Amino acid sequence: MLTRPEARSFPTSALAMPDFLANLAVVLGVAALTTMVFQRLRQPVVLGYLLAGLIVGPHLPVPLVADEKLIHTLSELGVILLMFALGLEFSLRKLVRVAPTAGLVALIECSVMVWLGYLVGRAFGWTGFESAFVGALIAISSTTILVKAFAELGIKGRLTEIVFGIVIVEDLIAVLLLAILTAAASGAGLSAWALVKTIGRLAGFLVAFVGGGLMVVPRLMRAVVKLERSETTVVASVGICFVLALLARSMGYSVAMGAFLAGALVSESGEGAKIQHLVEPVRDVFAAIFFVSVGMLIEPRQIYEHAGAVLVLTGVVLVGKLLGVSVGSFLAGNGIKTSLQAGLSLAQIGEFSFIIVGVGTSLGVVRGFLYPVAVAVSALTTLTAPWLIRAAGPVAAAVDRRLPRALQTYAALYGAWVDELRRAPAIASVGARVRRGVLWLVVDVAAVGAIVAGASLGSRRAIGVAAAWHAVGPGVAKVAIVVAAGALTLPFVIGAVRTSRALAVLLARQALPLGAGEGGLDLGAAPRRALVVGLQLTILLGAGTPVVALTQPFLPSLAGPLLLAPLLLALGVLIWQSAGNLHGHVRAGVQVITEAMAAEARSVPSGAEADTESAKASDAAARILPGIGAPRALTLKEGALAVGRTLKTLHLRGLTGATVLAIDRGADGGIVVPTGDEALHAGDTLIITGSGEATQAAIDLLS
Repeated sequence: MLTRPEARSFPTSALAMPDFLANLAVVLGVAALTTMVFQRLRQPVVLGYLLAGLIVGPHLPVPLVADEKLIHTLSELGVILLMFALGLEFSLRKLVRVAPTAGLVALIECSVMVWLGYLVGRAFGWTGFESAFVGALIAISSTTILVKAFAELGIKGRLTEIVFGIVIVEDLIAVLLLAILTAAASGAGLSAWALVKTIGRLAGFLVAFVGGGLMVVPRLMRAVVKLERSETTVVASVGICFVLALLARSMGYSVAMGAFLAGALVSESGEGAKIQHLVEPVRDVFAAIFFVSVGMLIEPRQIYEHAGAVLVLTGVVLVGKLLGVSVGSFLAGNGIKTSLQAGLSLAQIGEFSFIIVGVGTSLGVVRGFLYPVAVAVSALTTLTAPWLIRAAGPVAAAVDRRLPRALQTYAALYGAWVDELRRAPAIASVGARVRRGVLWLVVDVAAVGAIVAGASLGSRRAIGVAAAWHAVGPGVAKVAIVVAAGALTLPFVIGAVRTSRALAVLLARQALPLGAGEGGLDLGAAPRRALVVGLQLTILLGAGTPVVALTQPFLPSLAGPLLLAPLLLALGVLIWQSAGNLHGHVRAGVQVITEAMAAEARSVPSGAEADTESAKASDAAARILPGIGAPRALTLKEGALAVGRTLKTLHLRGLTGATVLAIDRGADGGIVVPTGDEALHAGDTLIITGSGEATQAAIDLLS
């Protein structure tokens, strides 16, 4: 048995053989037992590692105690290999592919979480640096937990692609947050100018690091892999990982960041999957030691003393990530069900959070209590993760049932419009206008952030000067500074709103081109207006939430949201109005397209020919009534699942994202615009619309 910490003596050599073997045997032996228990209980094995750390740590009266310094040294290898493995899953090509959608969602969600975490930290009286680290640690979800949960629940398909795309961008954001916080905590401080210098220095480092690495690392790894020796490949890849981690540390950045970039550079060789498979056993061993070392830092007394903070932060993670991811994912065109599933899946934190708070502790700007608090929040959210993922379907159905009819129609069609935008052919002139608009938007929001931060930082000095020179009271001087800052930011705020509107109109016209029907009437005007409002909301959230998060340390608690709330409220009102107009537009034309599509559906037998004719009918309906998605006709046969059930009990929109526009019952029943209580009968022809994926899922379900 190992002695208790106060009685043990550690040899001069940190890796003296008896103590090293004894500590490693205790840690891995206890970890093996606890993870077996958690696997039998069908819980994430990460919790087993944390429990093992608690058992072998110094805070429980258990006669098994590992040496903290030694295990911490080994855990640093776990951090490096974990980050290296994450980098192997990341590639520049993948980033380009997921950036337009997953990048937007991750940007909105992480900005919201950083802001909420900072507010919670300040509310509990923690320092500015501690609050900033809290915001960063609750912003990043756990890739490890997601992989385990999705594998155990058998989740595949589009949801997996969306969720892991968001996680990839989250990892990149975490690396940037880690670099910024490390630089700020190392002496630069949380000031506007220091932040600008830190970001500029980081950008220069990344360009040099990645640019130089791309010229050397992929070629080297391809040459090593050609040797077809597994051990050589493992040694070379892990060697590159440690060399680049050491290089990052020598430049003043964390080894975690260097290891992540090393993995990304190795992945660019095209052999990332093969190397990841070879490195996995080594990574798993040291990752286990890392999580055990995290568990060793859990002090039950500190968790008890900060139980309120643990519960509040757990609630913030669950609610904040659900809302941030779900709203962002819906605006990116993923539908209500998929967006809620993504939000519920990502409502947890894990290994990156431990790394972030560990960096803060090692730099001396975060007190020791925050580590066990972070671990407790991670443990609670990890326990709830599988249950939340399973509950996504019923939650989506419940949300859909409670939406007003007009918003149900809007939600069903919005995803179809975004799909059309993705499929729109690339036009050089349009692309140039979009890039120019994005550049002006960045300039506007950056100027707003700089003015707000500058006014906040300079207010104390300005008040002192005003009082000394002009005998102006502090209250009057403060009001004058606020008014002056507001006057300076107003043109840039107006510019951001106008630019976002122009971008939204430009993109909406690519998805729903201008076209005149009979009499010169633009039949796509109503859906295009509704799409413009949704896109403008998306653009403003994507540009505004990071500014709110970054400027929060320089402002009173609710100042940032109060600046953004009026714009979002106005856009919310516009969405409500647009949804009402869209619903009227669809109802007005539904009889025409229903008659055409129902006749086509009844006249063609089932099979491949029916699918071809259905596609032709869908195209014709879209020409008659633009902006109604990808409508499909389905005639219910005897014995179909839907026969005898109401649309409300089928939960069609909640389960698939599609909506039933109309029901054709032939000469006797006519055309019915259904409500949720409408029962379906054999022989009914349903006109279903939404995105292409949603309508196909609805047809599969109803058939």
